[in-house]
Amino acid sequence: MSEQQSHEERTVTENDGASLPLVHRTVRPEWIDYNGHMSEAFYVLVFGYATDAMMIETGLHAGYRESTGCSLYTVESHLRYLRDVAEGAHLAVRTRLLGVDAKKARFCHELYVVDAPDDVPEPAAEPVATTELLALHVDQQAGRTAPFPDSVRERLGALVEPAPAWAGRSIAEVPAVR
Repeated sequence: MSEQQSHEERTVTENDGASLPLVHRTVRPEWIDYNGHMSEAFYVLVFGYATDAMMIETGLHAGYRESTGCSLYTVESHLRYLRDVAEGAHLAVRTRLLGVDAKKARFCHELYVVDAPDDVPEPAAEPVATTELLALHVDQQAGRTAPFPDSVRERLGALVEPAPAWAGRSIAEVPAVR
């Protein structure tokens, strides 16, 4: 996502500074697949917008990337599709930092359908999809990981909260039929 996109495409809910703001999107017609609901690729796109917003909020924005040559690279993810999402649905993404060390961050996104474009999910709302990610802080010129600057690591660390019950799961084995 370009940091220059319009307000409509980049709606972020204000927050208290102790958590990350919600990211909002509305499901576009071109995001609908042959089964009549949001295609799997667009869940990843919406979660990508939330990762971008998290990076901006924690100091890993375009200016940081330009001045340091460093960025955050996703190296692993686990996505769960829990419920179909229809065209025109209003989406809200909650991001949680689950852990951070010198060079990596673990975080998750929870996707909710809400009634209006800027709504906040009800406390008891269930997500329609979730993703858990592991990202590395990478020096792009050196081609390897690099420590976060103290200010970024401290900001990330201040946002860490307990992992939701679903985090840390893997895909279940399916026995081979012979």
